[in-house]
Amino acid sequence: MQTNFKPEQLAEPHMQASEKILRTCVHCGFCTATCPTYLLKGDELDSPRGRIYLIKDMLENGKPATPEVVKHIDRCLSCLSCMTTCPSGVHYMHLVDHARAYIEQTYKRPLPDRALRALLRFVLPHRKRFRLAAAGAILMKPLRPLIARLPLMGQRLAAMIDLAPTQFPARAVPELVSVQGAKRGRVIILEGCAQPVLKPSINAAARRLLARNGVEVVKVAGEGCCGALVHHMGQEHDAHGFARRNIDLWMAEADRGGLDAILITTSGCGTTIKDYGFMFRDDPAYAEKAARVSALAKDISEYLVMLDLRPQRTTGQVLAYHSACSLQHGQQIRDEPKRLLKAMGFIVKDVPEAHICCGSAGTYNMLQPEIAGQLKTRKLANIARTKPMAVAAGNIGCMTQLSSGAGVPVVHTVEFIDWANGGPLPEPLAQFGFLDQPEPILAAQ
Repeated sequence: MQTNFKPEQLAEPHMQASEKILRTCVHCGFCTATCPTYLLKGDELDSPRGRIYLIKDMLENGKPATPEVVKHIDRCLSCLSCMTTCPSGVHYMHLVDHARAYIEQTYKRPLPDRALRALLRFVLPHRKRFRLAAAGAILMKPLRPLIARLPLMGQRLAAMIDLAPTQFPARAVPELVSVQGAKRGRVIILEGCAQPVLKPSINAAARRLLARNGVEVVKVAGEGCCGALVHHMGQEHDAHGFARRNIDLWMAEADRGGLDAILITTSGCGTTIKDYGFMFRDDPAYAEKAARVSALAKDISEYLVMLDLRPQRTTGQVLAYHSACSLQHGQQIRDEPKRLLKAMGFIVKDVPEAHICCGSAGTYNMLQPEIAGQLKTRKLANIARTKPMAVAAGNIGCMTQLSSGAGVPVVHTVEFIDWANGGPLPEPLAQFGFLDQPEPILAAQ
């Protein structure tokens, strides 16, 4: 794509990076075939190619964002399916991230939109606030029909209530588990913000599984949100603040005792942490440290495949594997989770249209509930076609999105692996009639 940026514009690092991305695009339109919003809306401006044209015009001419531009950029899920499809290697993620930050700098959103976004920024990245908000949403569930009819923000507030858990979230304190056998590694597991409130059992399973297989898990006090939630809302300053805190803490631990990996059990966070090197490329104080963090960052499945895990109990259940967009498109990890599950004895089925987003996408299902609901319905119908006993997924956002309506338990991949490797039966599986087999598989033989 031909561009006409002025030299003074290209002196700015973000603009320089975006101009390079724009020049990579060849207008082929392959991305339209796999874009969820184009699939639903049929509007060129709701496709990656259409959004690229809008972004180019806005940035190249130095124009403030318009309501039309904001509407179509806001509708983007950042699922990054277009990046998997693109034959030219257009790095759409960096381009749309820049566009979102530019929108926040040049466009004044309507008051209800500003208020809701401010609420999400204030609550979601902070565990204590999120726990209180989740408890409040549970109490509001009986009033959901009335809230949905409120003008301006009713549907969005109703979507937030729908996503709230059905039970008050427990306050979980991460426990360190003693390493069994010969020590094979030393890692950190990101605790994060939303996941330890909604599903503390996920990281608990990861810690058990790793310790059982000789890997020391180090607890890092003070770390929290990776910055992904606010980063995708265009709040670059806040996102970098969260990232810097974690970078400092993790690198201090790496210098103190060495690290083999920083493991992430929420793939949406993993995509952002692996991008820290790019985010801080021009920051002299953090460029090197951020690059080190990105190099150490691994999805939990990437690390587990190196451990040669063996099943310790009979399984054999049919699982539908839901591949989170942030995992398959953002990190290009597709086979590792399925290989692990199959090695543990599960029968793993691919979900039709696996490349199409479920509609979660961070805060998307709260900010764009109509589109998110349509994508959820489509995804659940495809999952049902596999006739699974349960769904395995690697991202808390997807799990929350799909749990209501799936008809079967939606459980994190690492919880299935931990159970098969000798850990306890995950609670959702017990509720759906899974039977724990306490005897080791070798004893059964």
